[in-house]
Amino acid sequence: MRHSHGWCAAAFVAKLAAATMLASSAGAAMGQSFPVKPIRIVTSQAGGGSDFLVRLIGQGLTESWNQPVVVDNRGGGIIAGEIVSRAPADGYTLIYYGSTLWLLPLIRKNVPYDTAKDFAPIVQAVRTPAILVVHPSVPARSVKELIALAKADPGRLNYGSAAVGTATHMSAELFKYLAGVDIVRVPYKGTGSALNDLLGGRVQVMFVVAPAVGIHVRSGKLRALGITTAKRSPAFPDLPTIAEAGLAGYEAVQFSGVFAPARTPQPIIERLNREIGRVLNAPDVKQRITNSGAEVAAGSPEDFARQIKQDVTVLGKVIRAAGIKEQ
Repeated sequence: MRHSHGWCAAAFVAKLAAATMLASSAGAAMGQSFPVKPIRIVTSQAGGGSDFLVRLIGQGLTESWNQPVVVDNRGGGIIAGEIVSRAPADGYTLIYYGSTLWLLPLIRKNVPYDTAKDFAPIVQAVRTPAILVVHPSVPARSVKELIALAKADPGRLNYGSAAVGTATHMSAELFKYLAGVDIVRVPYKGTGSALNDLLGGRVQVMFVVAPAVGIHVRSGKLRALGITTAKRSPAFPDLPTIAEAGLAGYEAVQFSGVFAPARTPQPIIERLNREIGRVLNAPDVKQRITNSGAEVAAGSPEDFARQIKQDVTVLGKVIRAAGIKEQ
């Protein structure tokens, strides 16, 4: 009987090993056979930075897989997030978004998704630094001088930003939080209209992504005081970081990437990660992204998840301290 039991145990182990190998090979096959139909990537409005990047990614994937990649432009992170959070977890409906997607639940009630539970990070696509700029009429010529000006007369200075939770908003609020200053927010529907008013002198301060503001800095229409990255940017080597210019610990980089609905099979996540990374690192695509003032990230899904968690932790403190809420 002992021999029989031993044989049964050995047979069971062998069957279990075979089943595991079968499941593993089935998973790998699933990843390799994907995709067999068009893919939809939901993102923000047409014409913005996300739209530009999604179309670069979509074109590269279409050429590689011979399957159409359809860009679905939606206004506002809530609409896009709700669509994708409720989509089938099969890899055919994805979302490309930035910090608004994971910060909205911290600043608005009744958001119809939970970022951590409803989305599977695939890849962080790019990181985009912002530049702290002021209208030339503002007498500050450095970060230290701007902080001193704001402290001398609280509430006198104002800054322009797009919607609550966007990079233009949170970069400024992080600055206020770390510097301990009161600079009044002037809200706009989008970055473009805020930047126009900054150029016209109707607002005084703004954090603008480098690609949108570089030309105005070089022409002298705006004065740049610092860049939001931890290290100086090769595109603006003479511009100090905000941290080195007087506000220790400051770093605010806009980053964005691709997510699938939660519970999307891991082999599909891994295949999408590999292929999107390959597209982003193709020399011509990488050059176009670099020329726009951004930099390719393209790490692992785990890297992306870690970066989001850190962003939520750091900016969550700012949101709570400032009592930021979207009505």
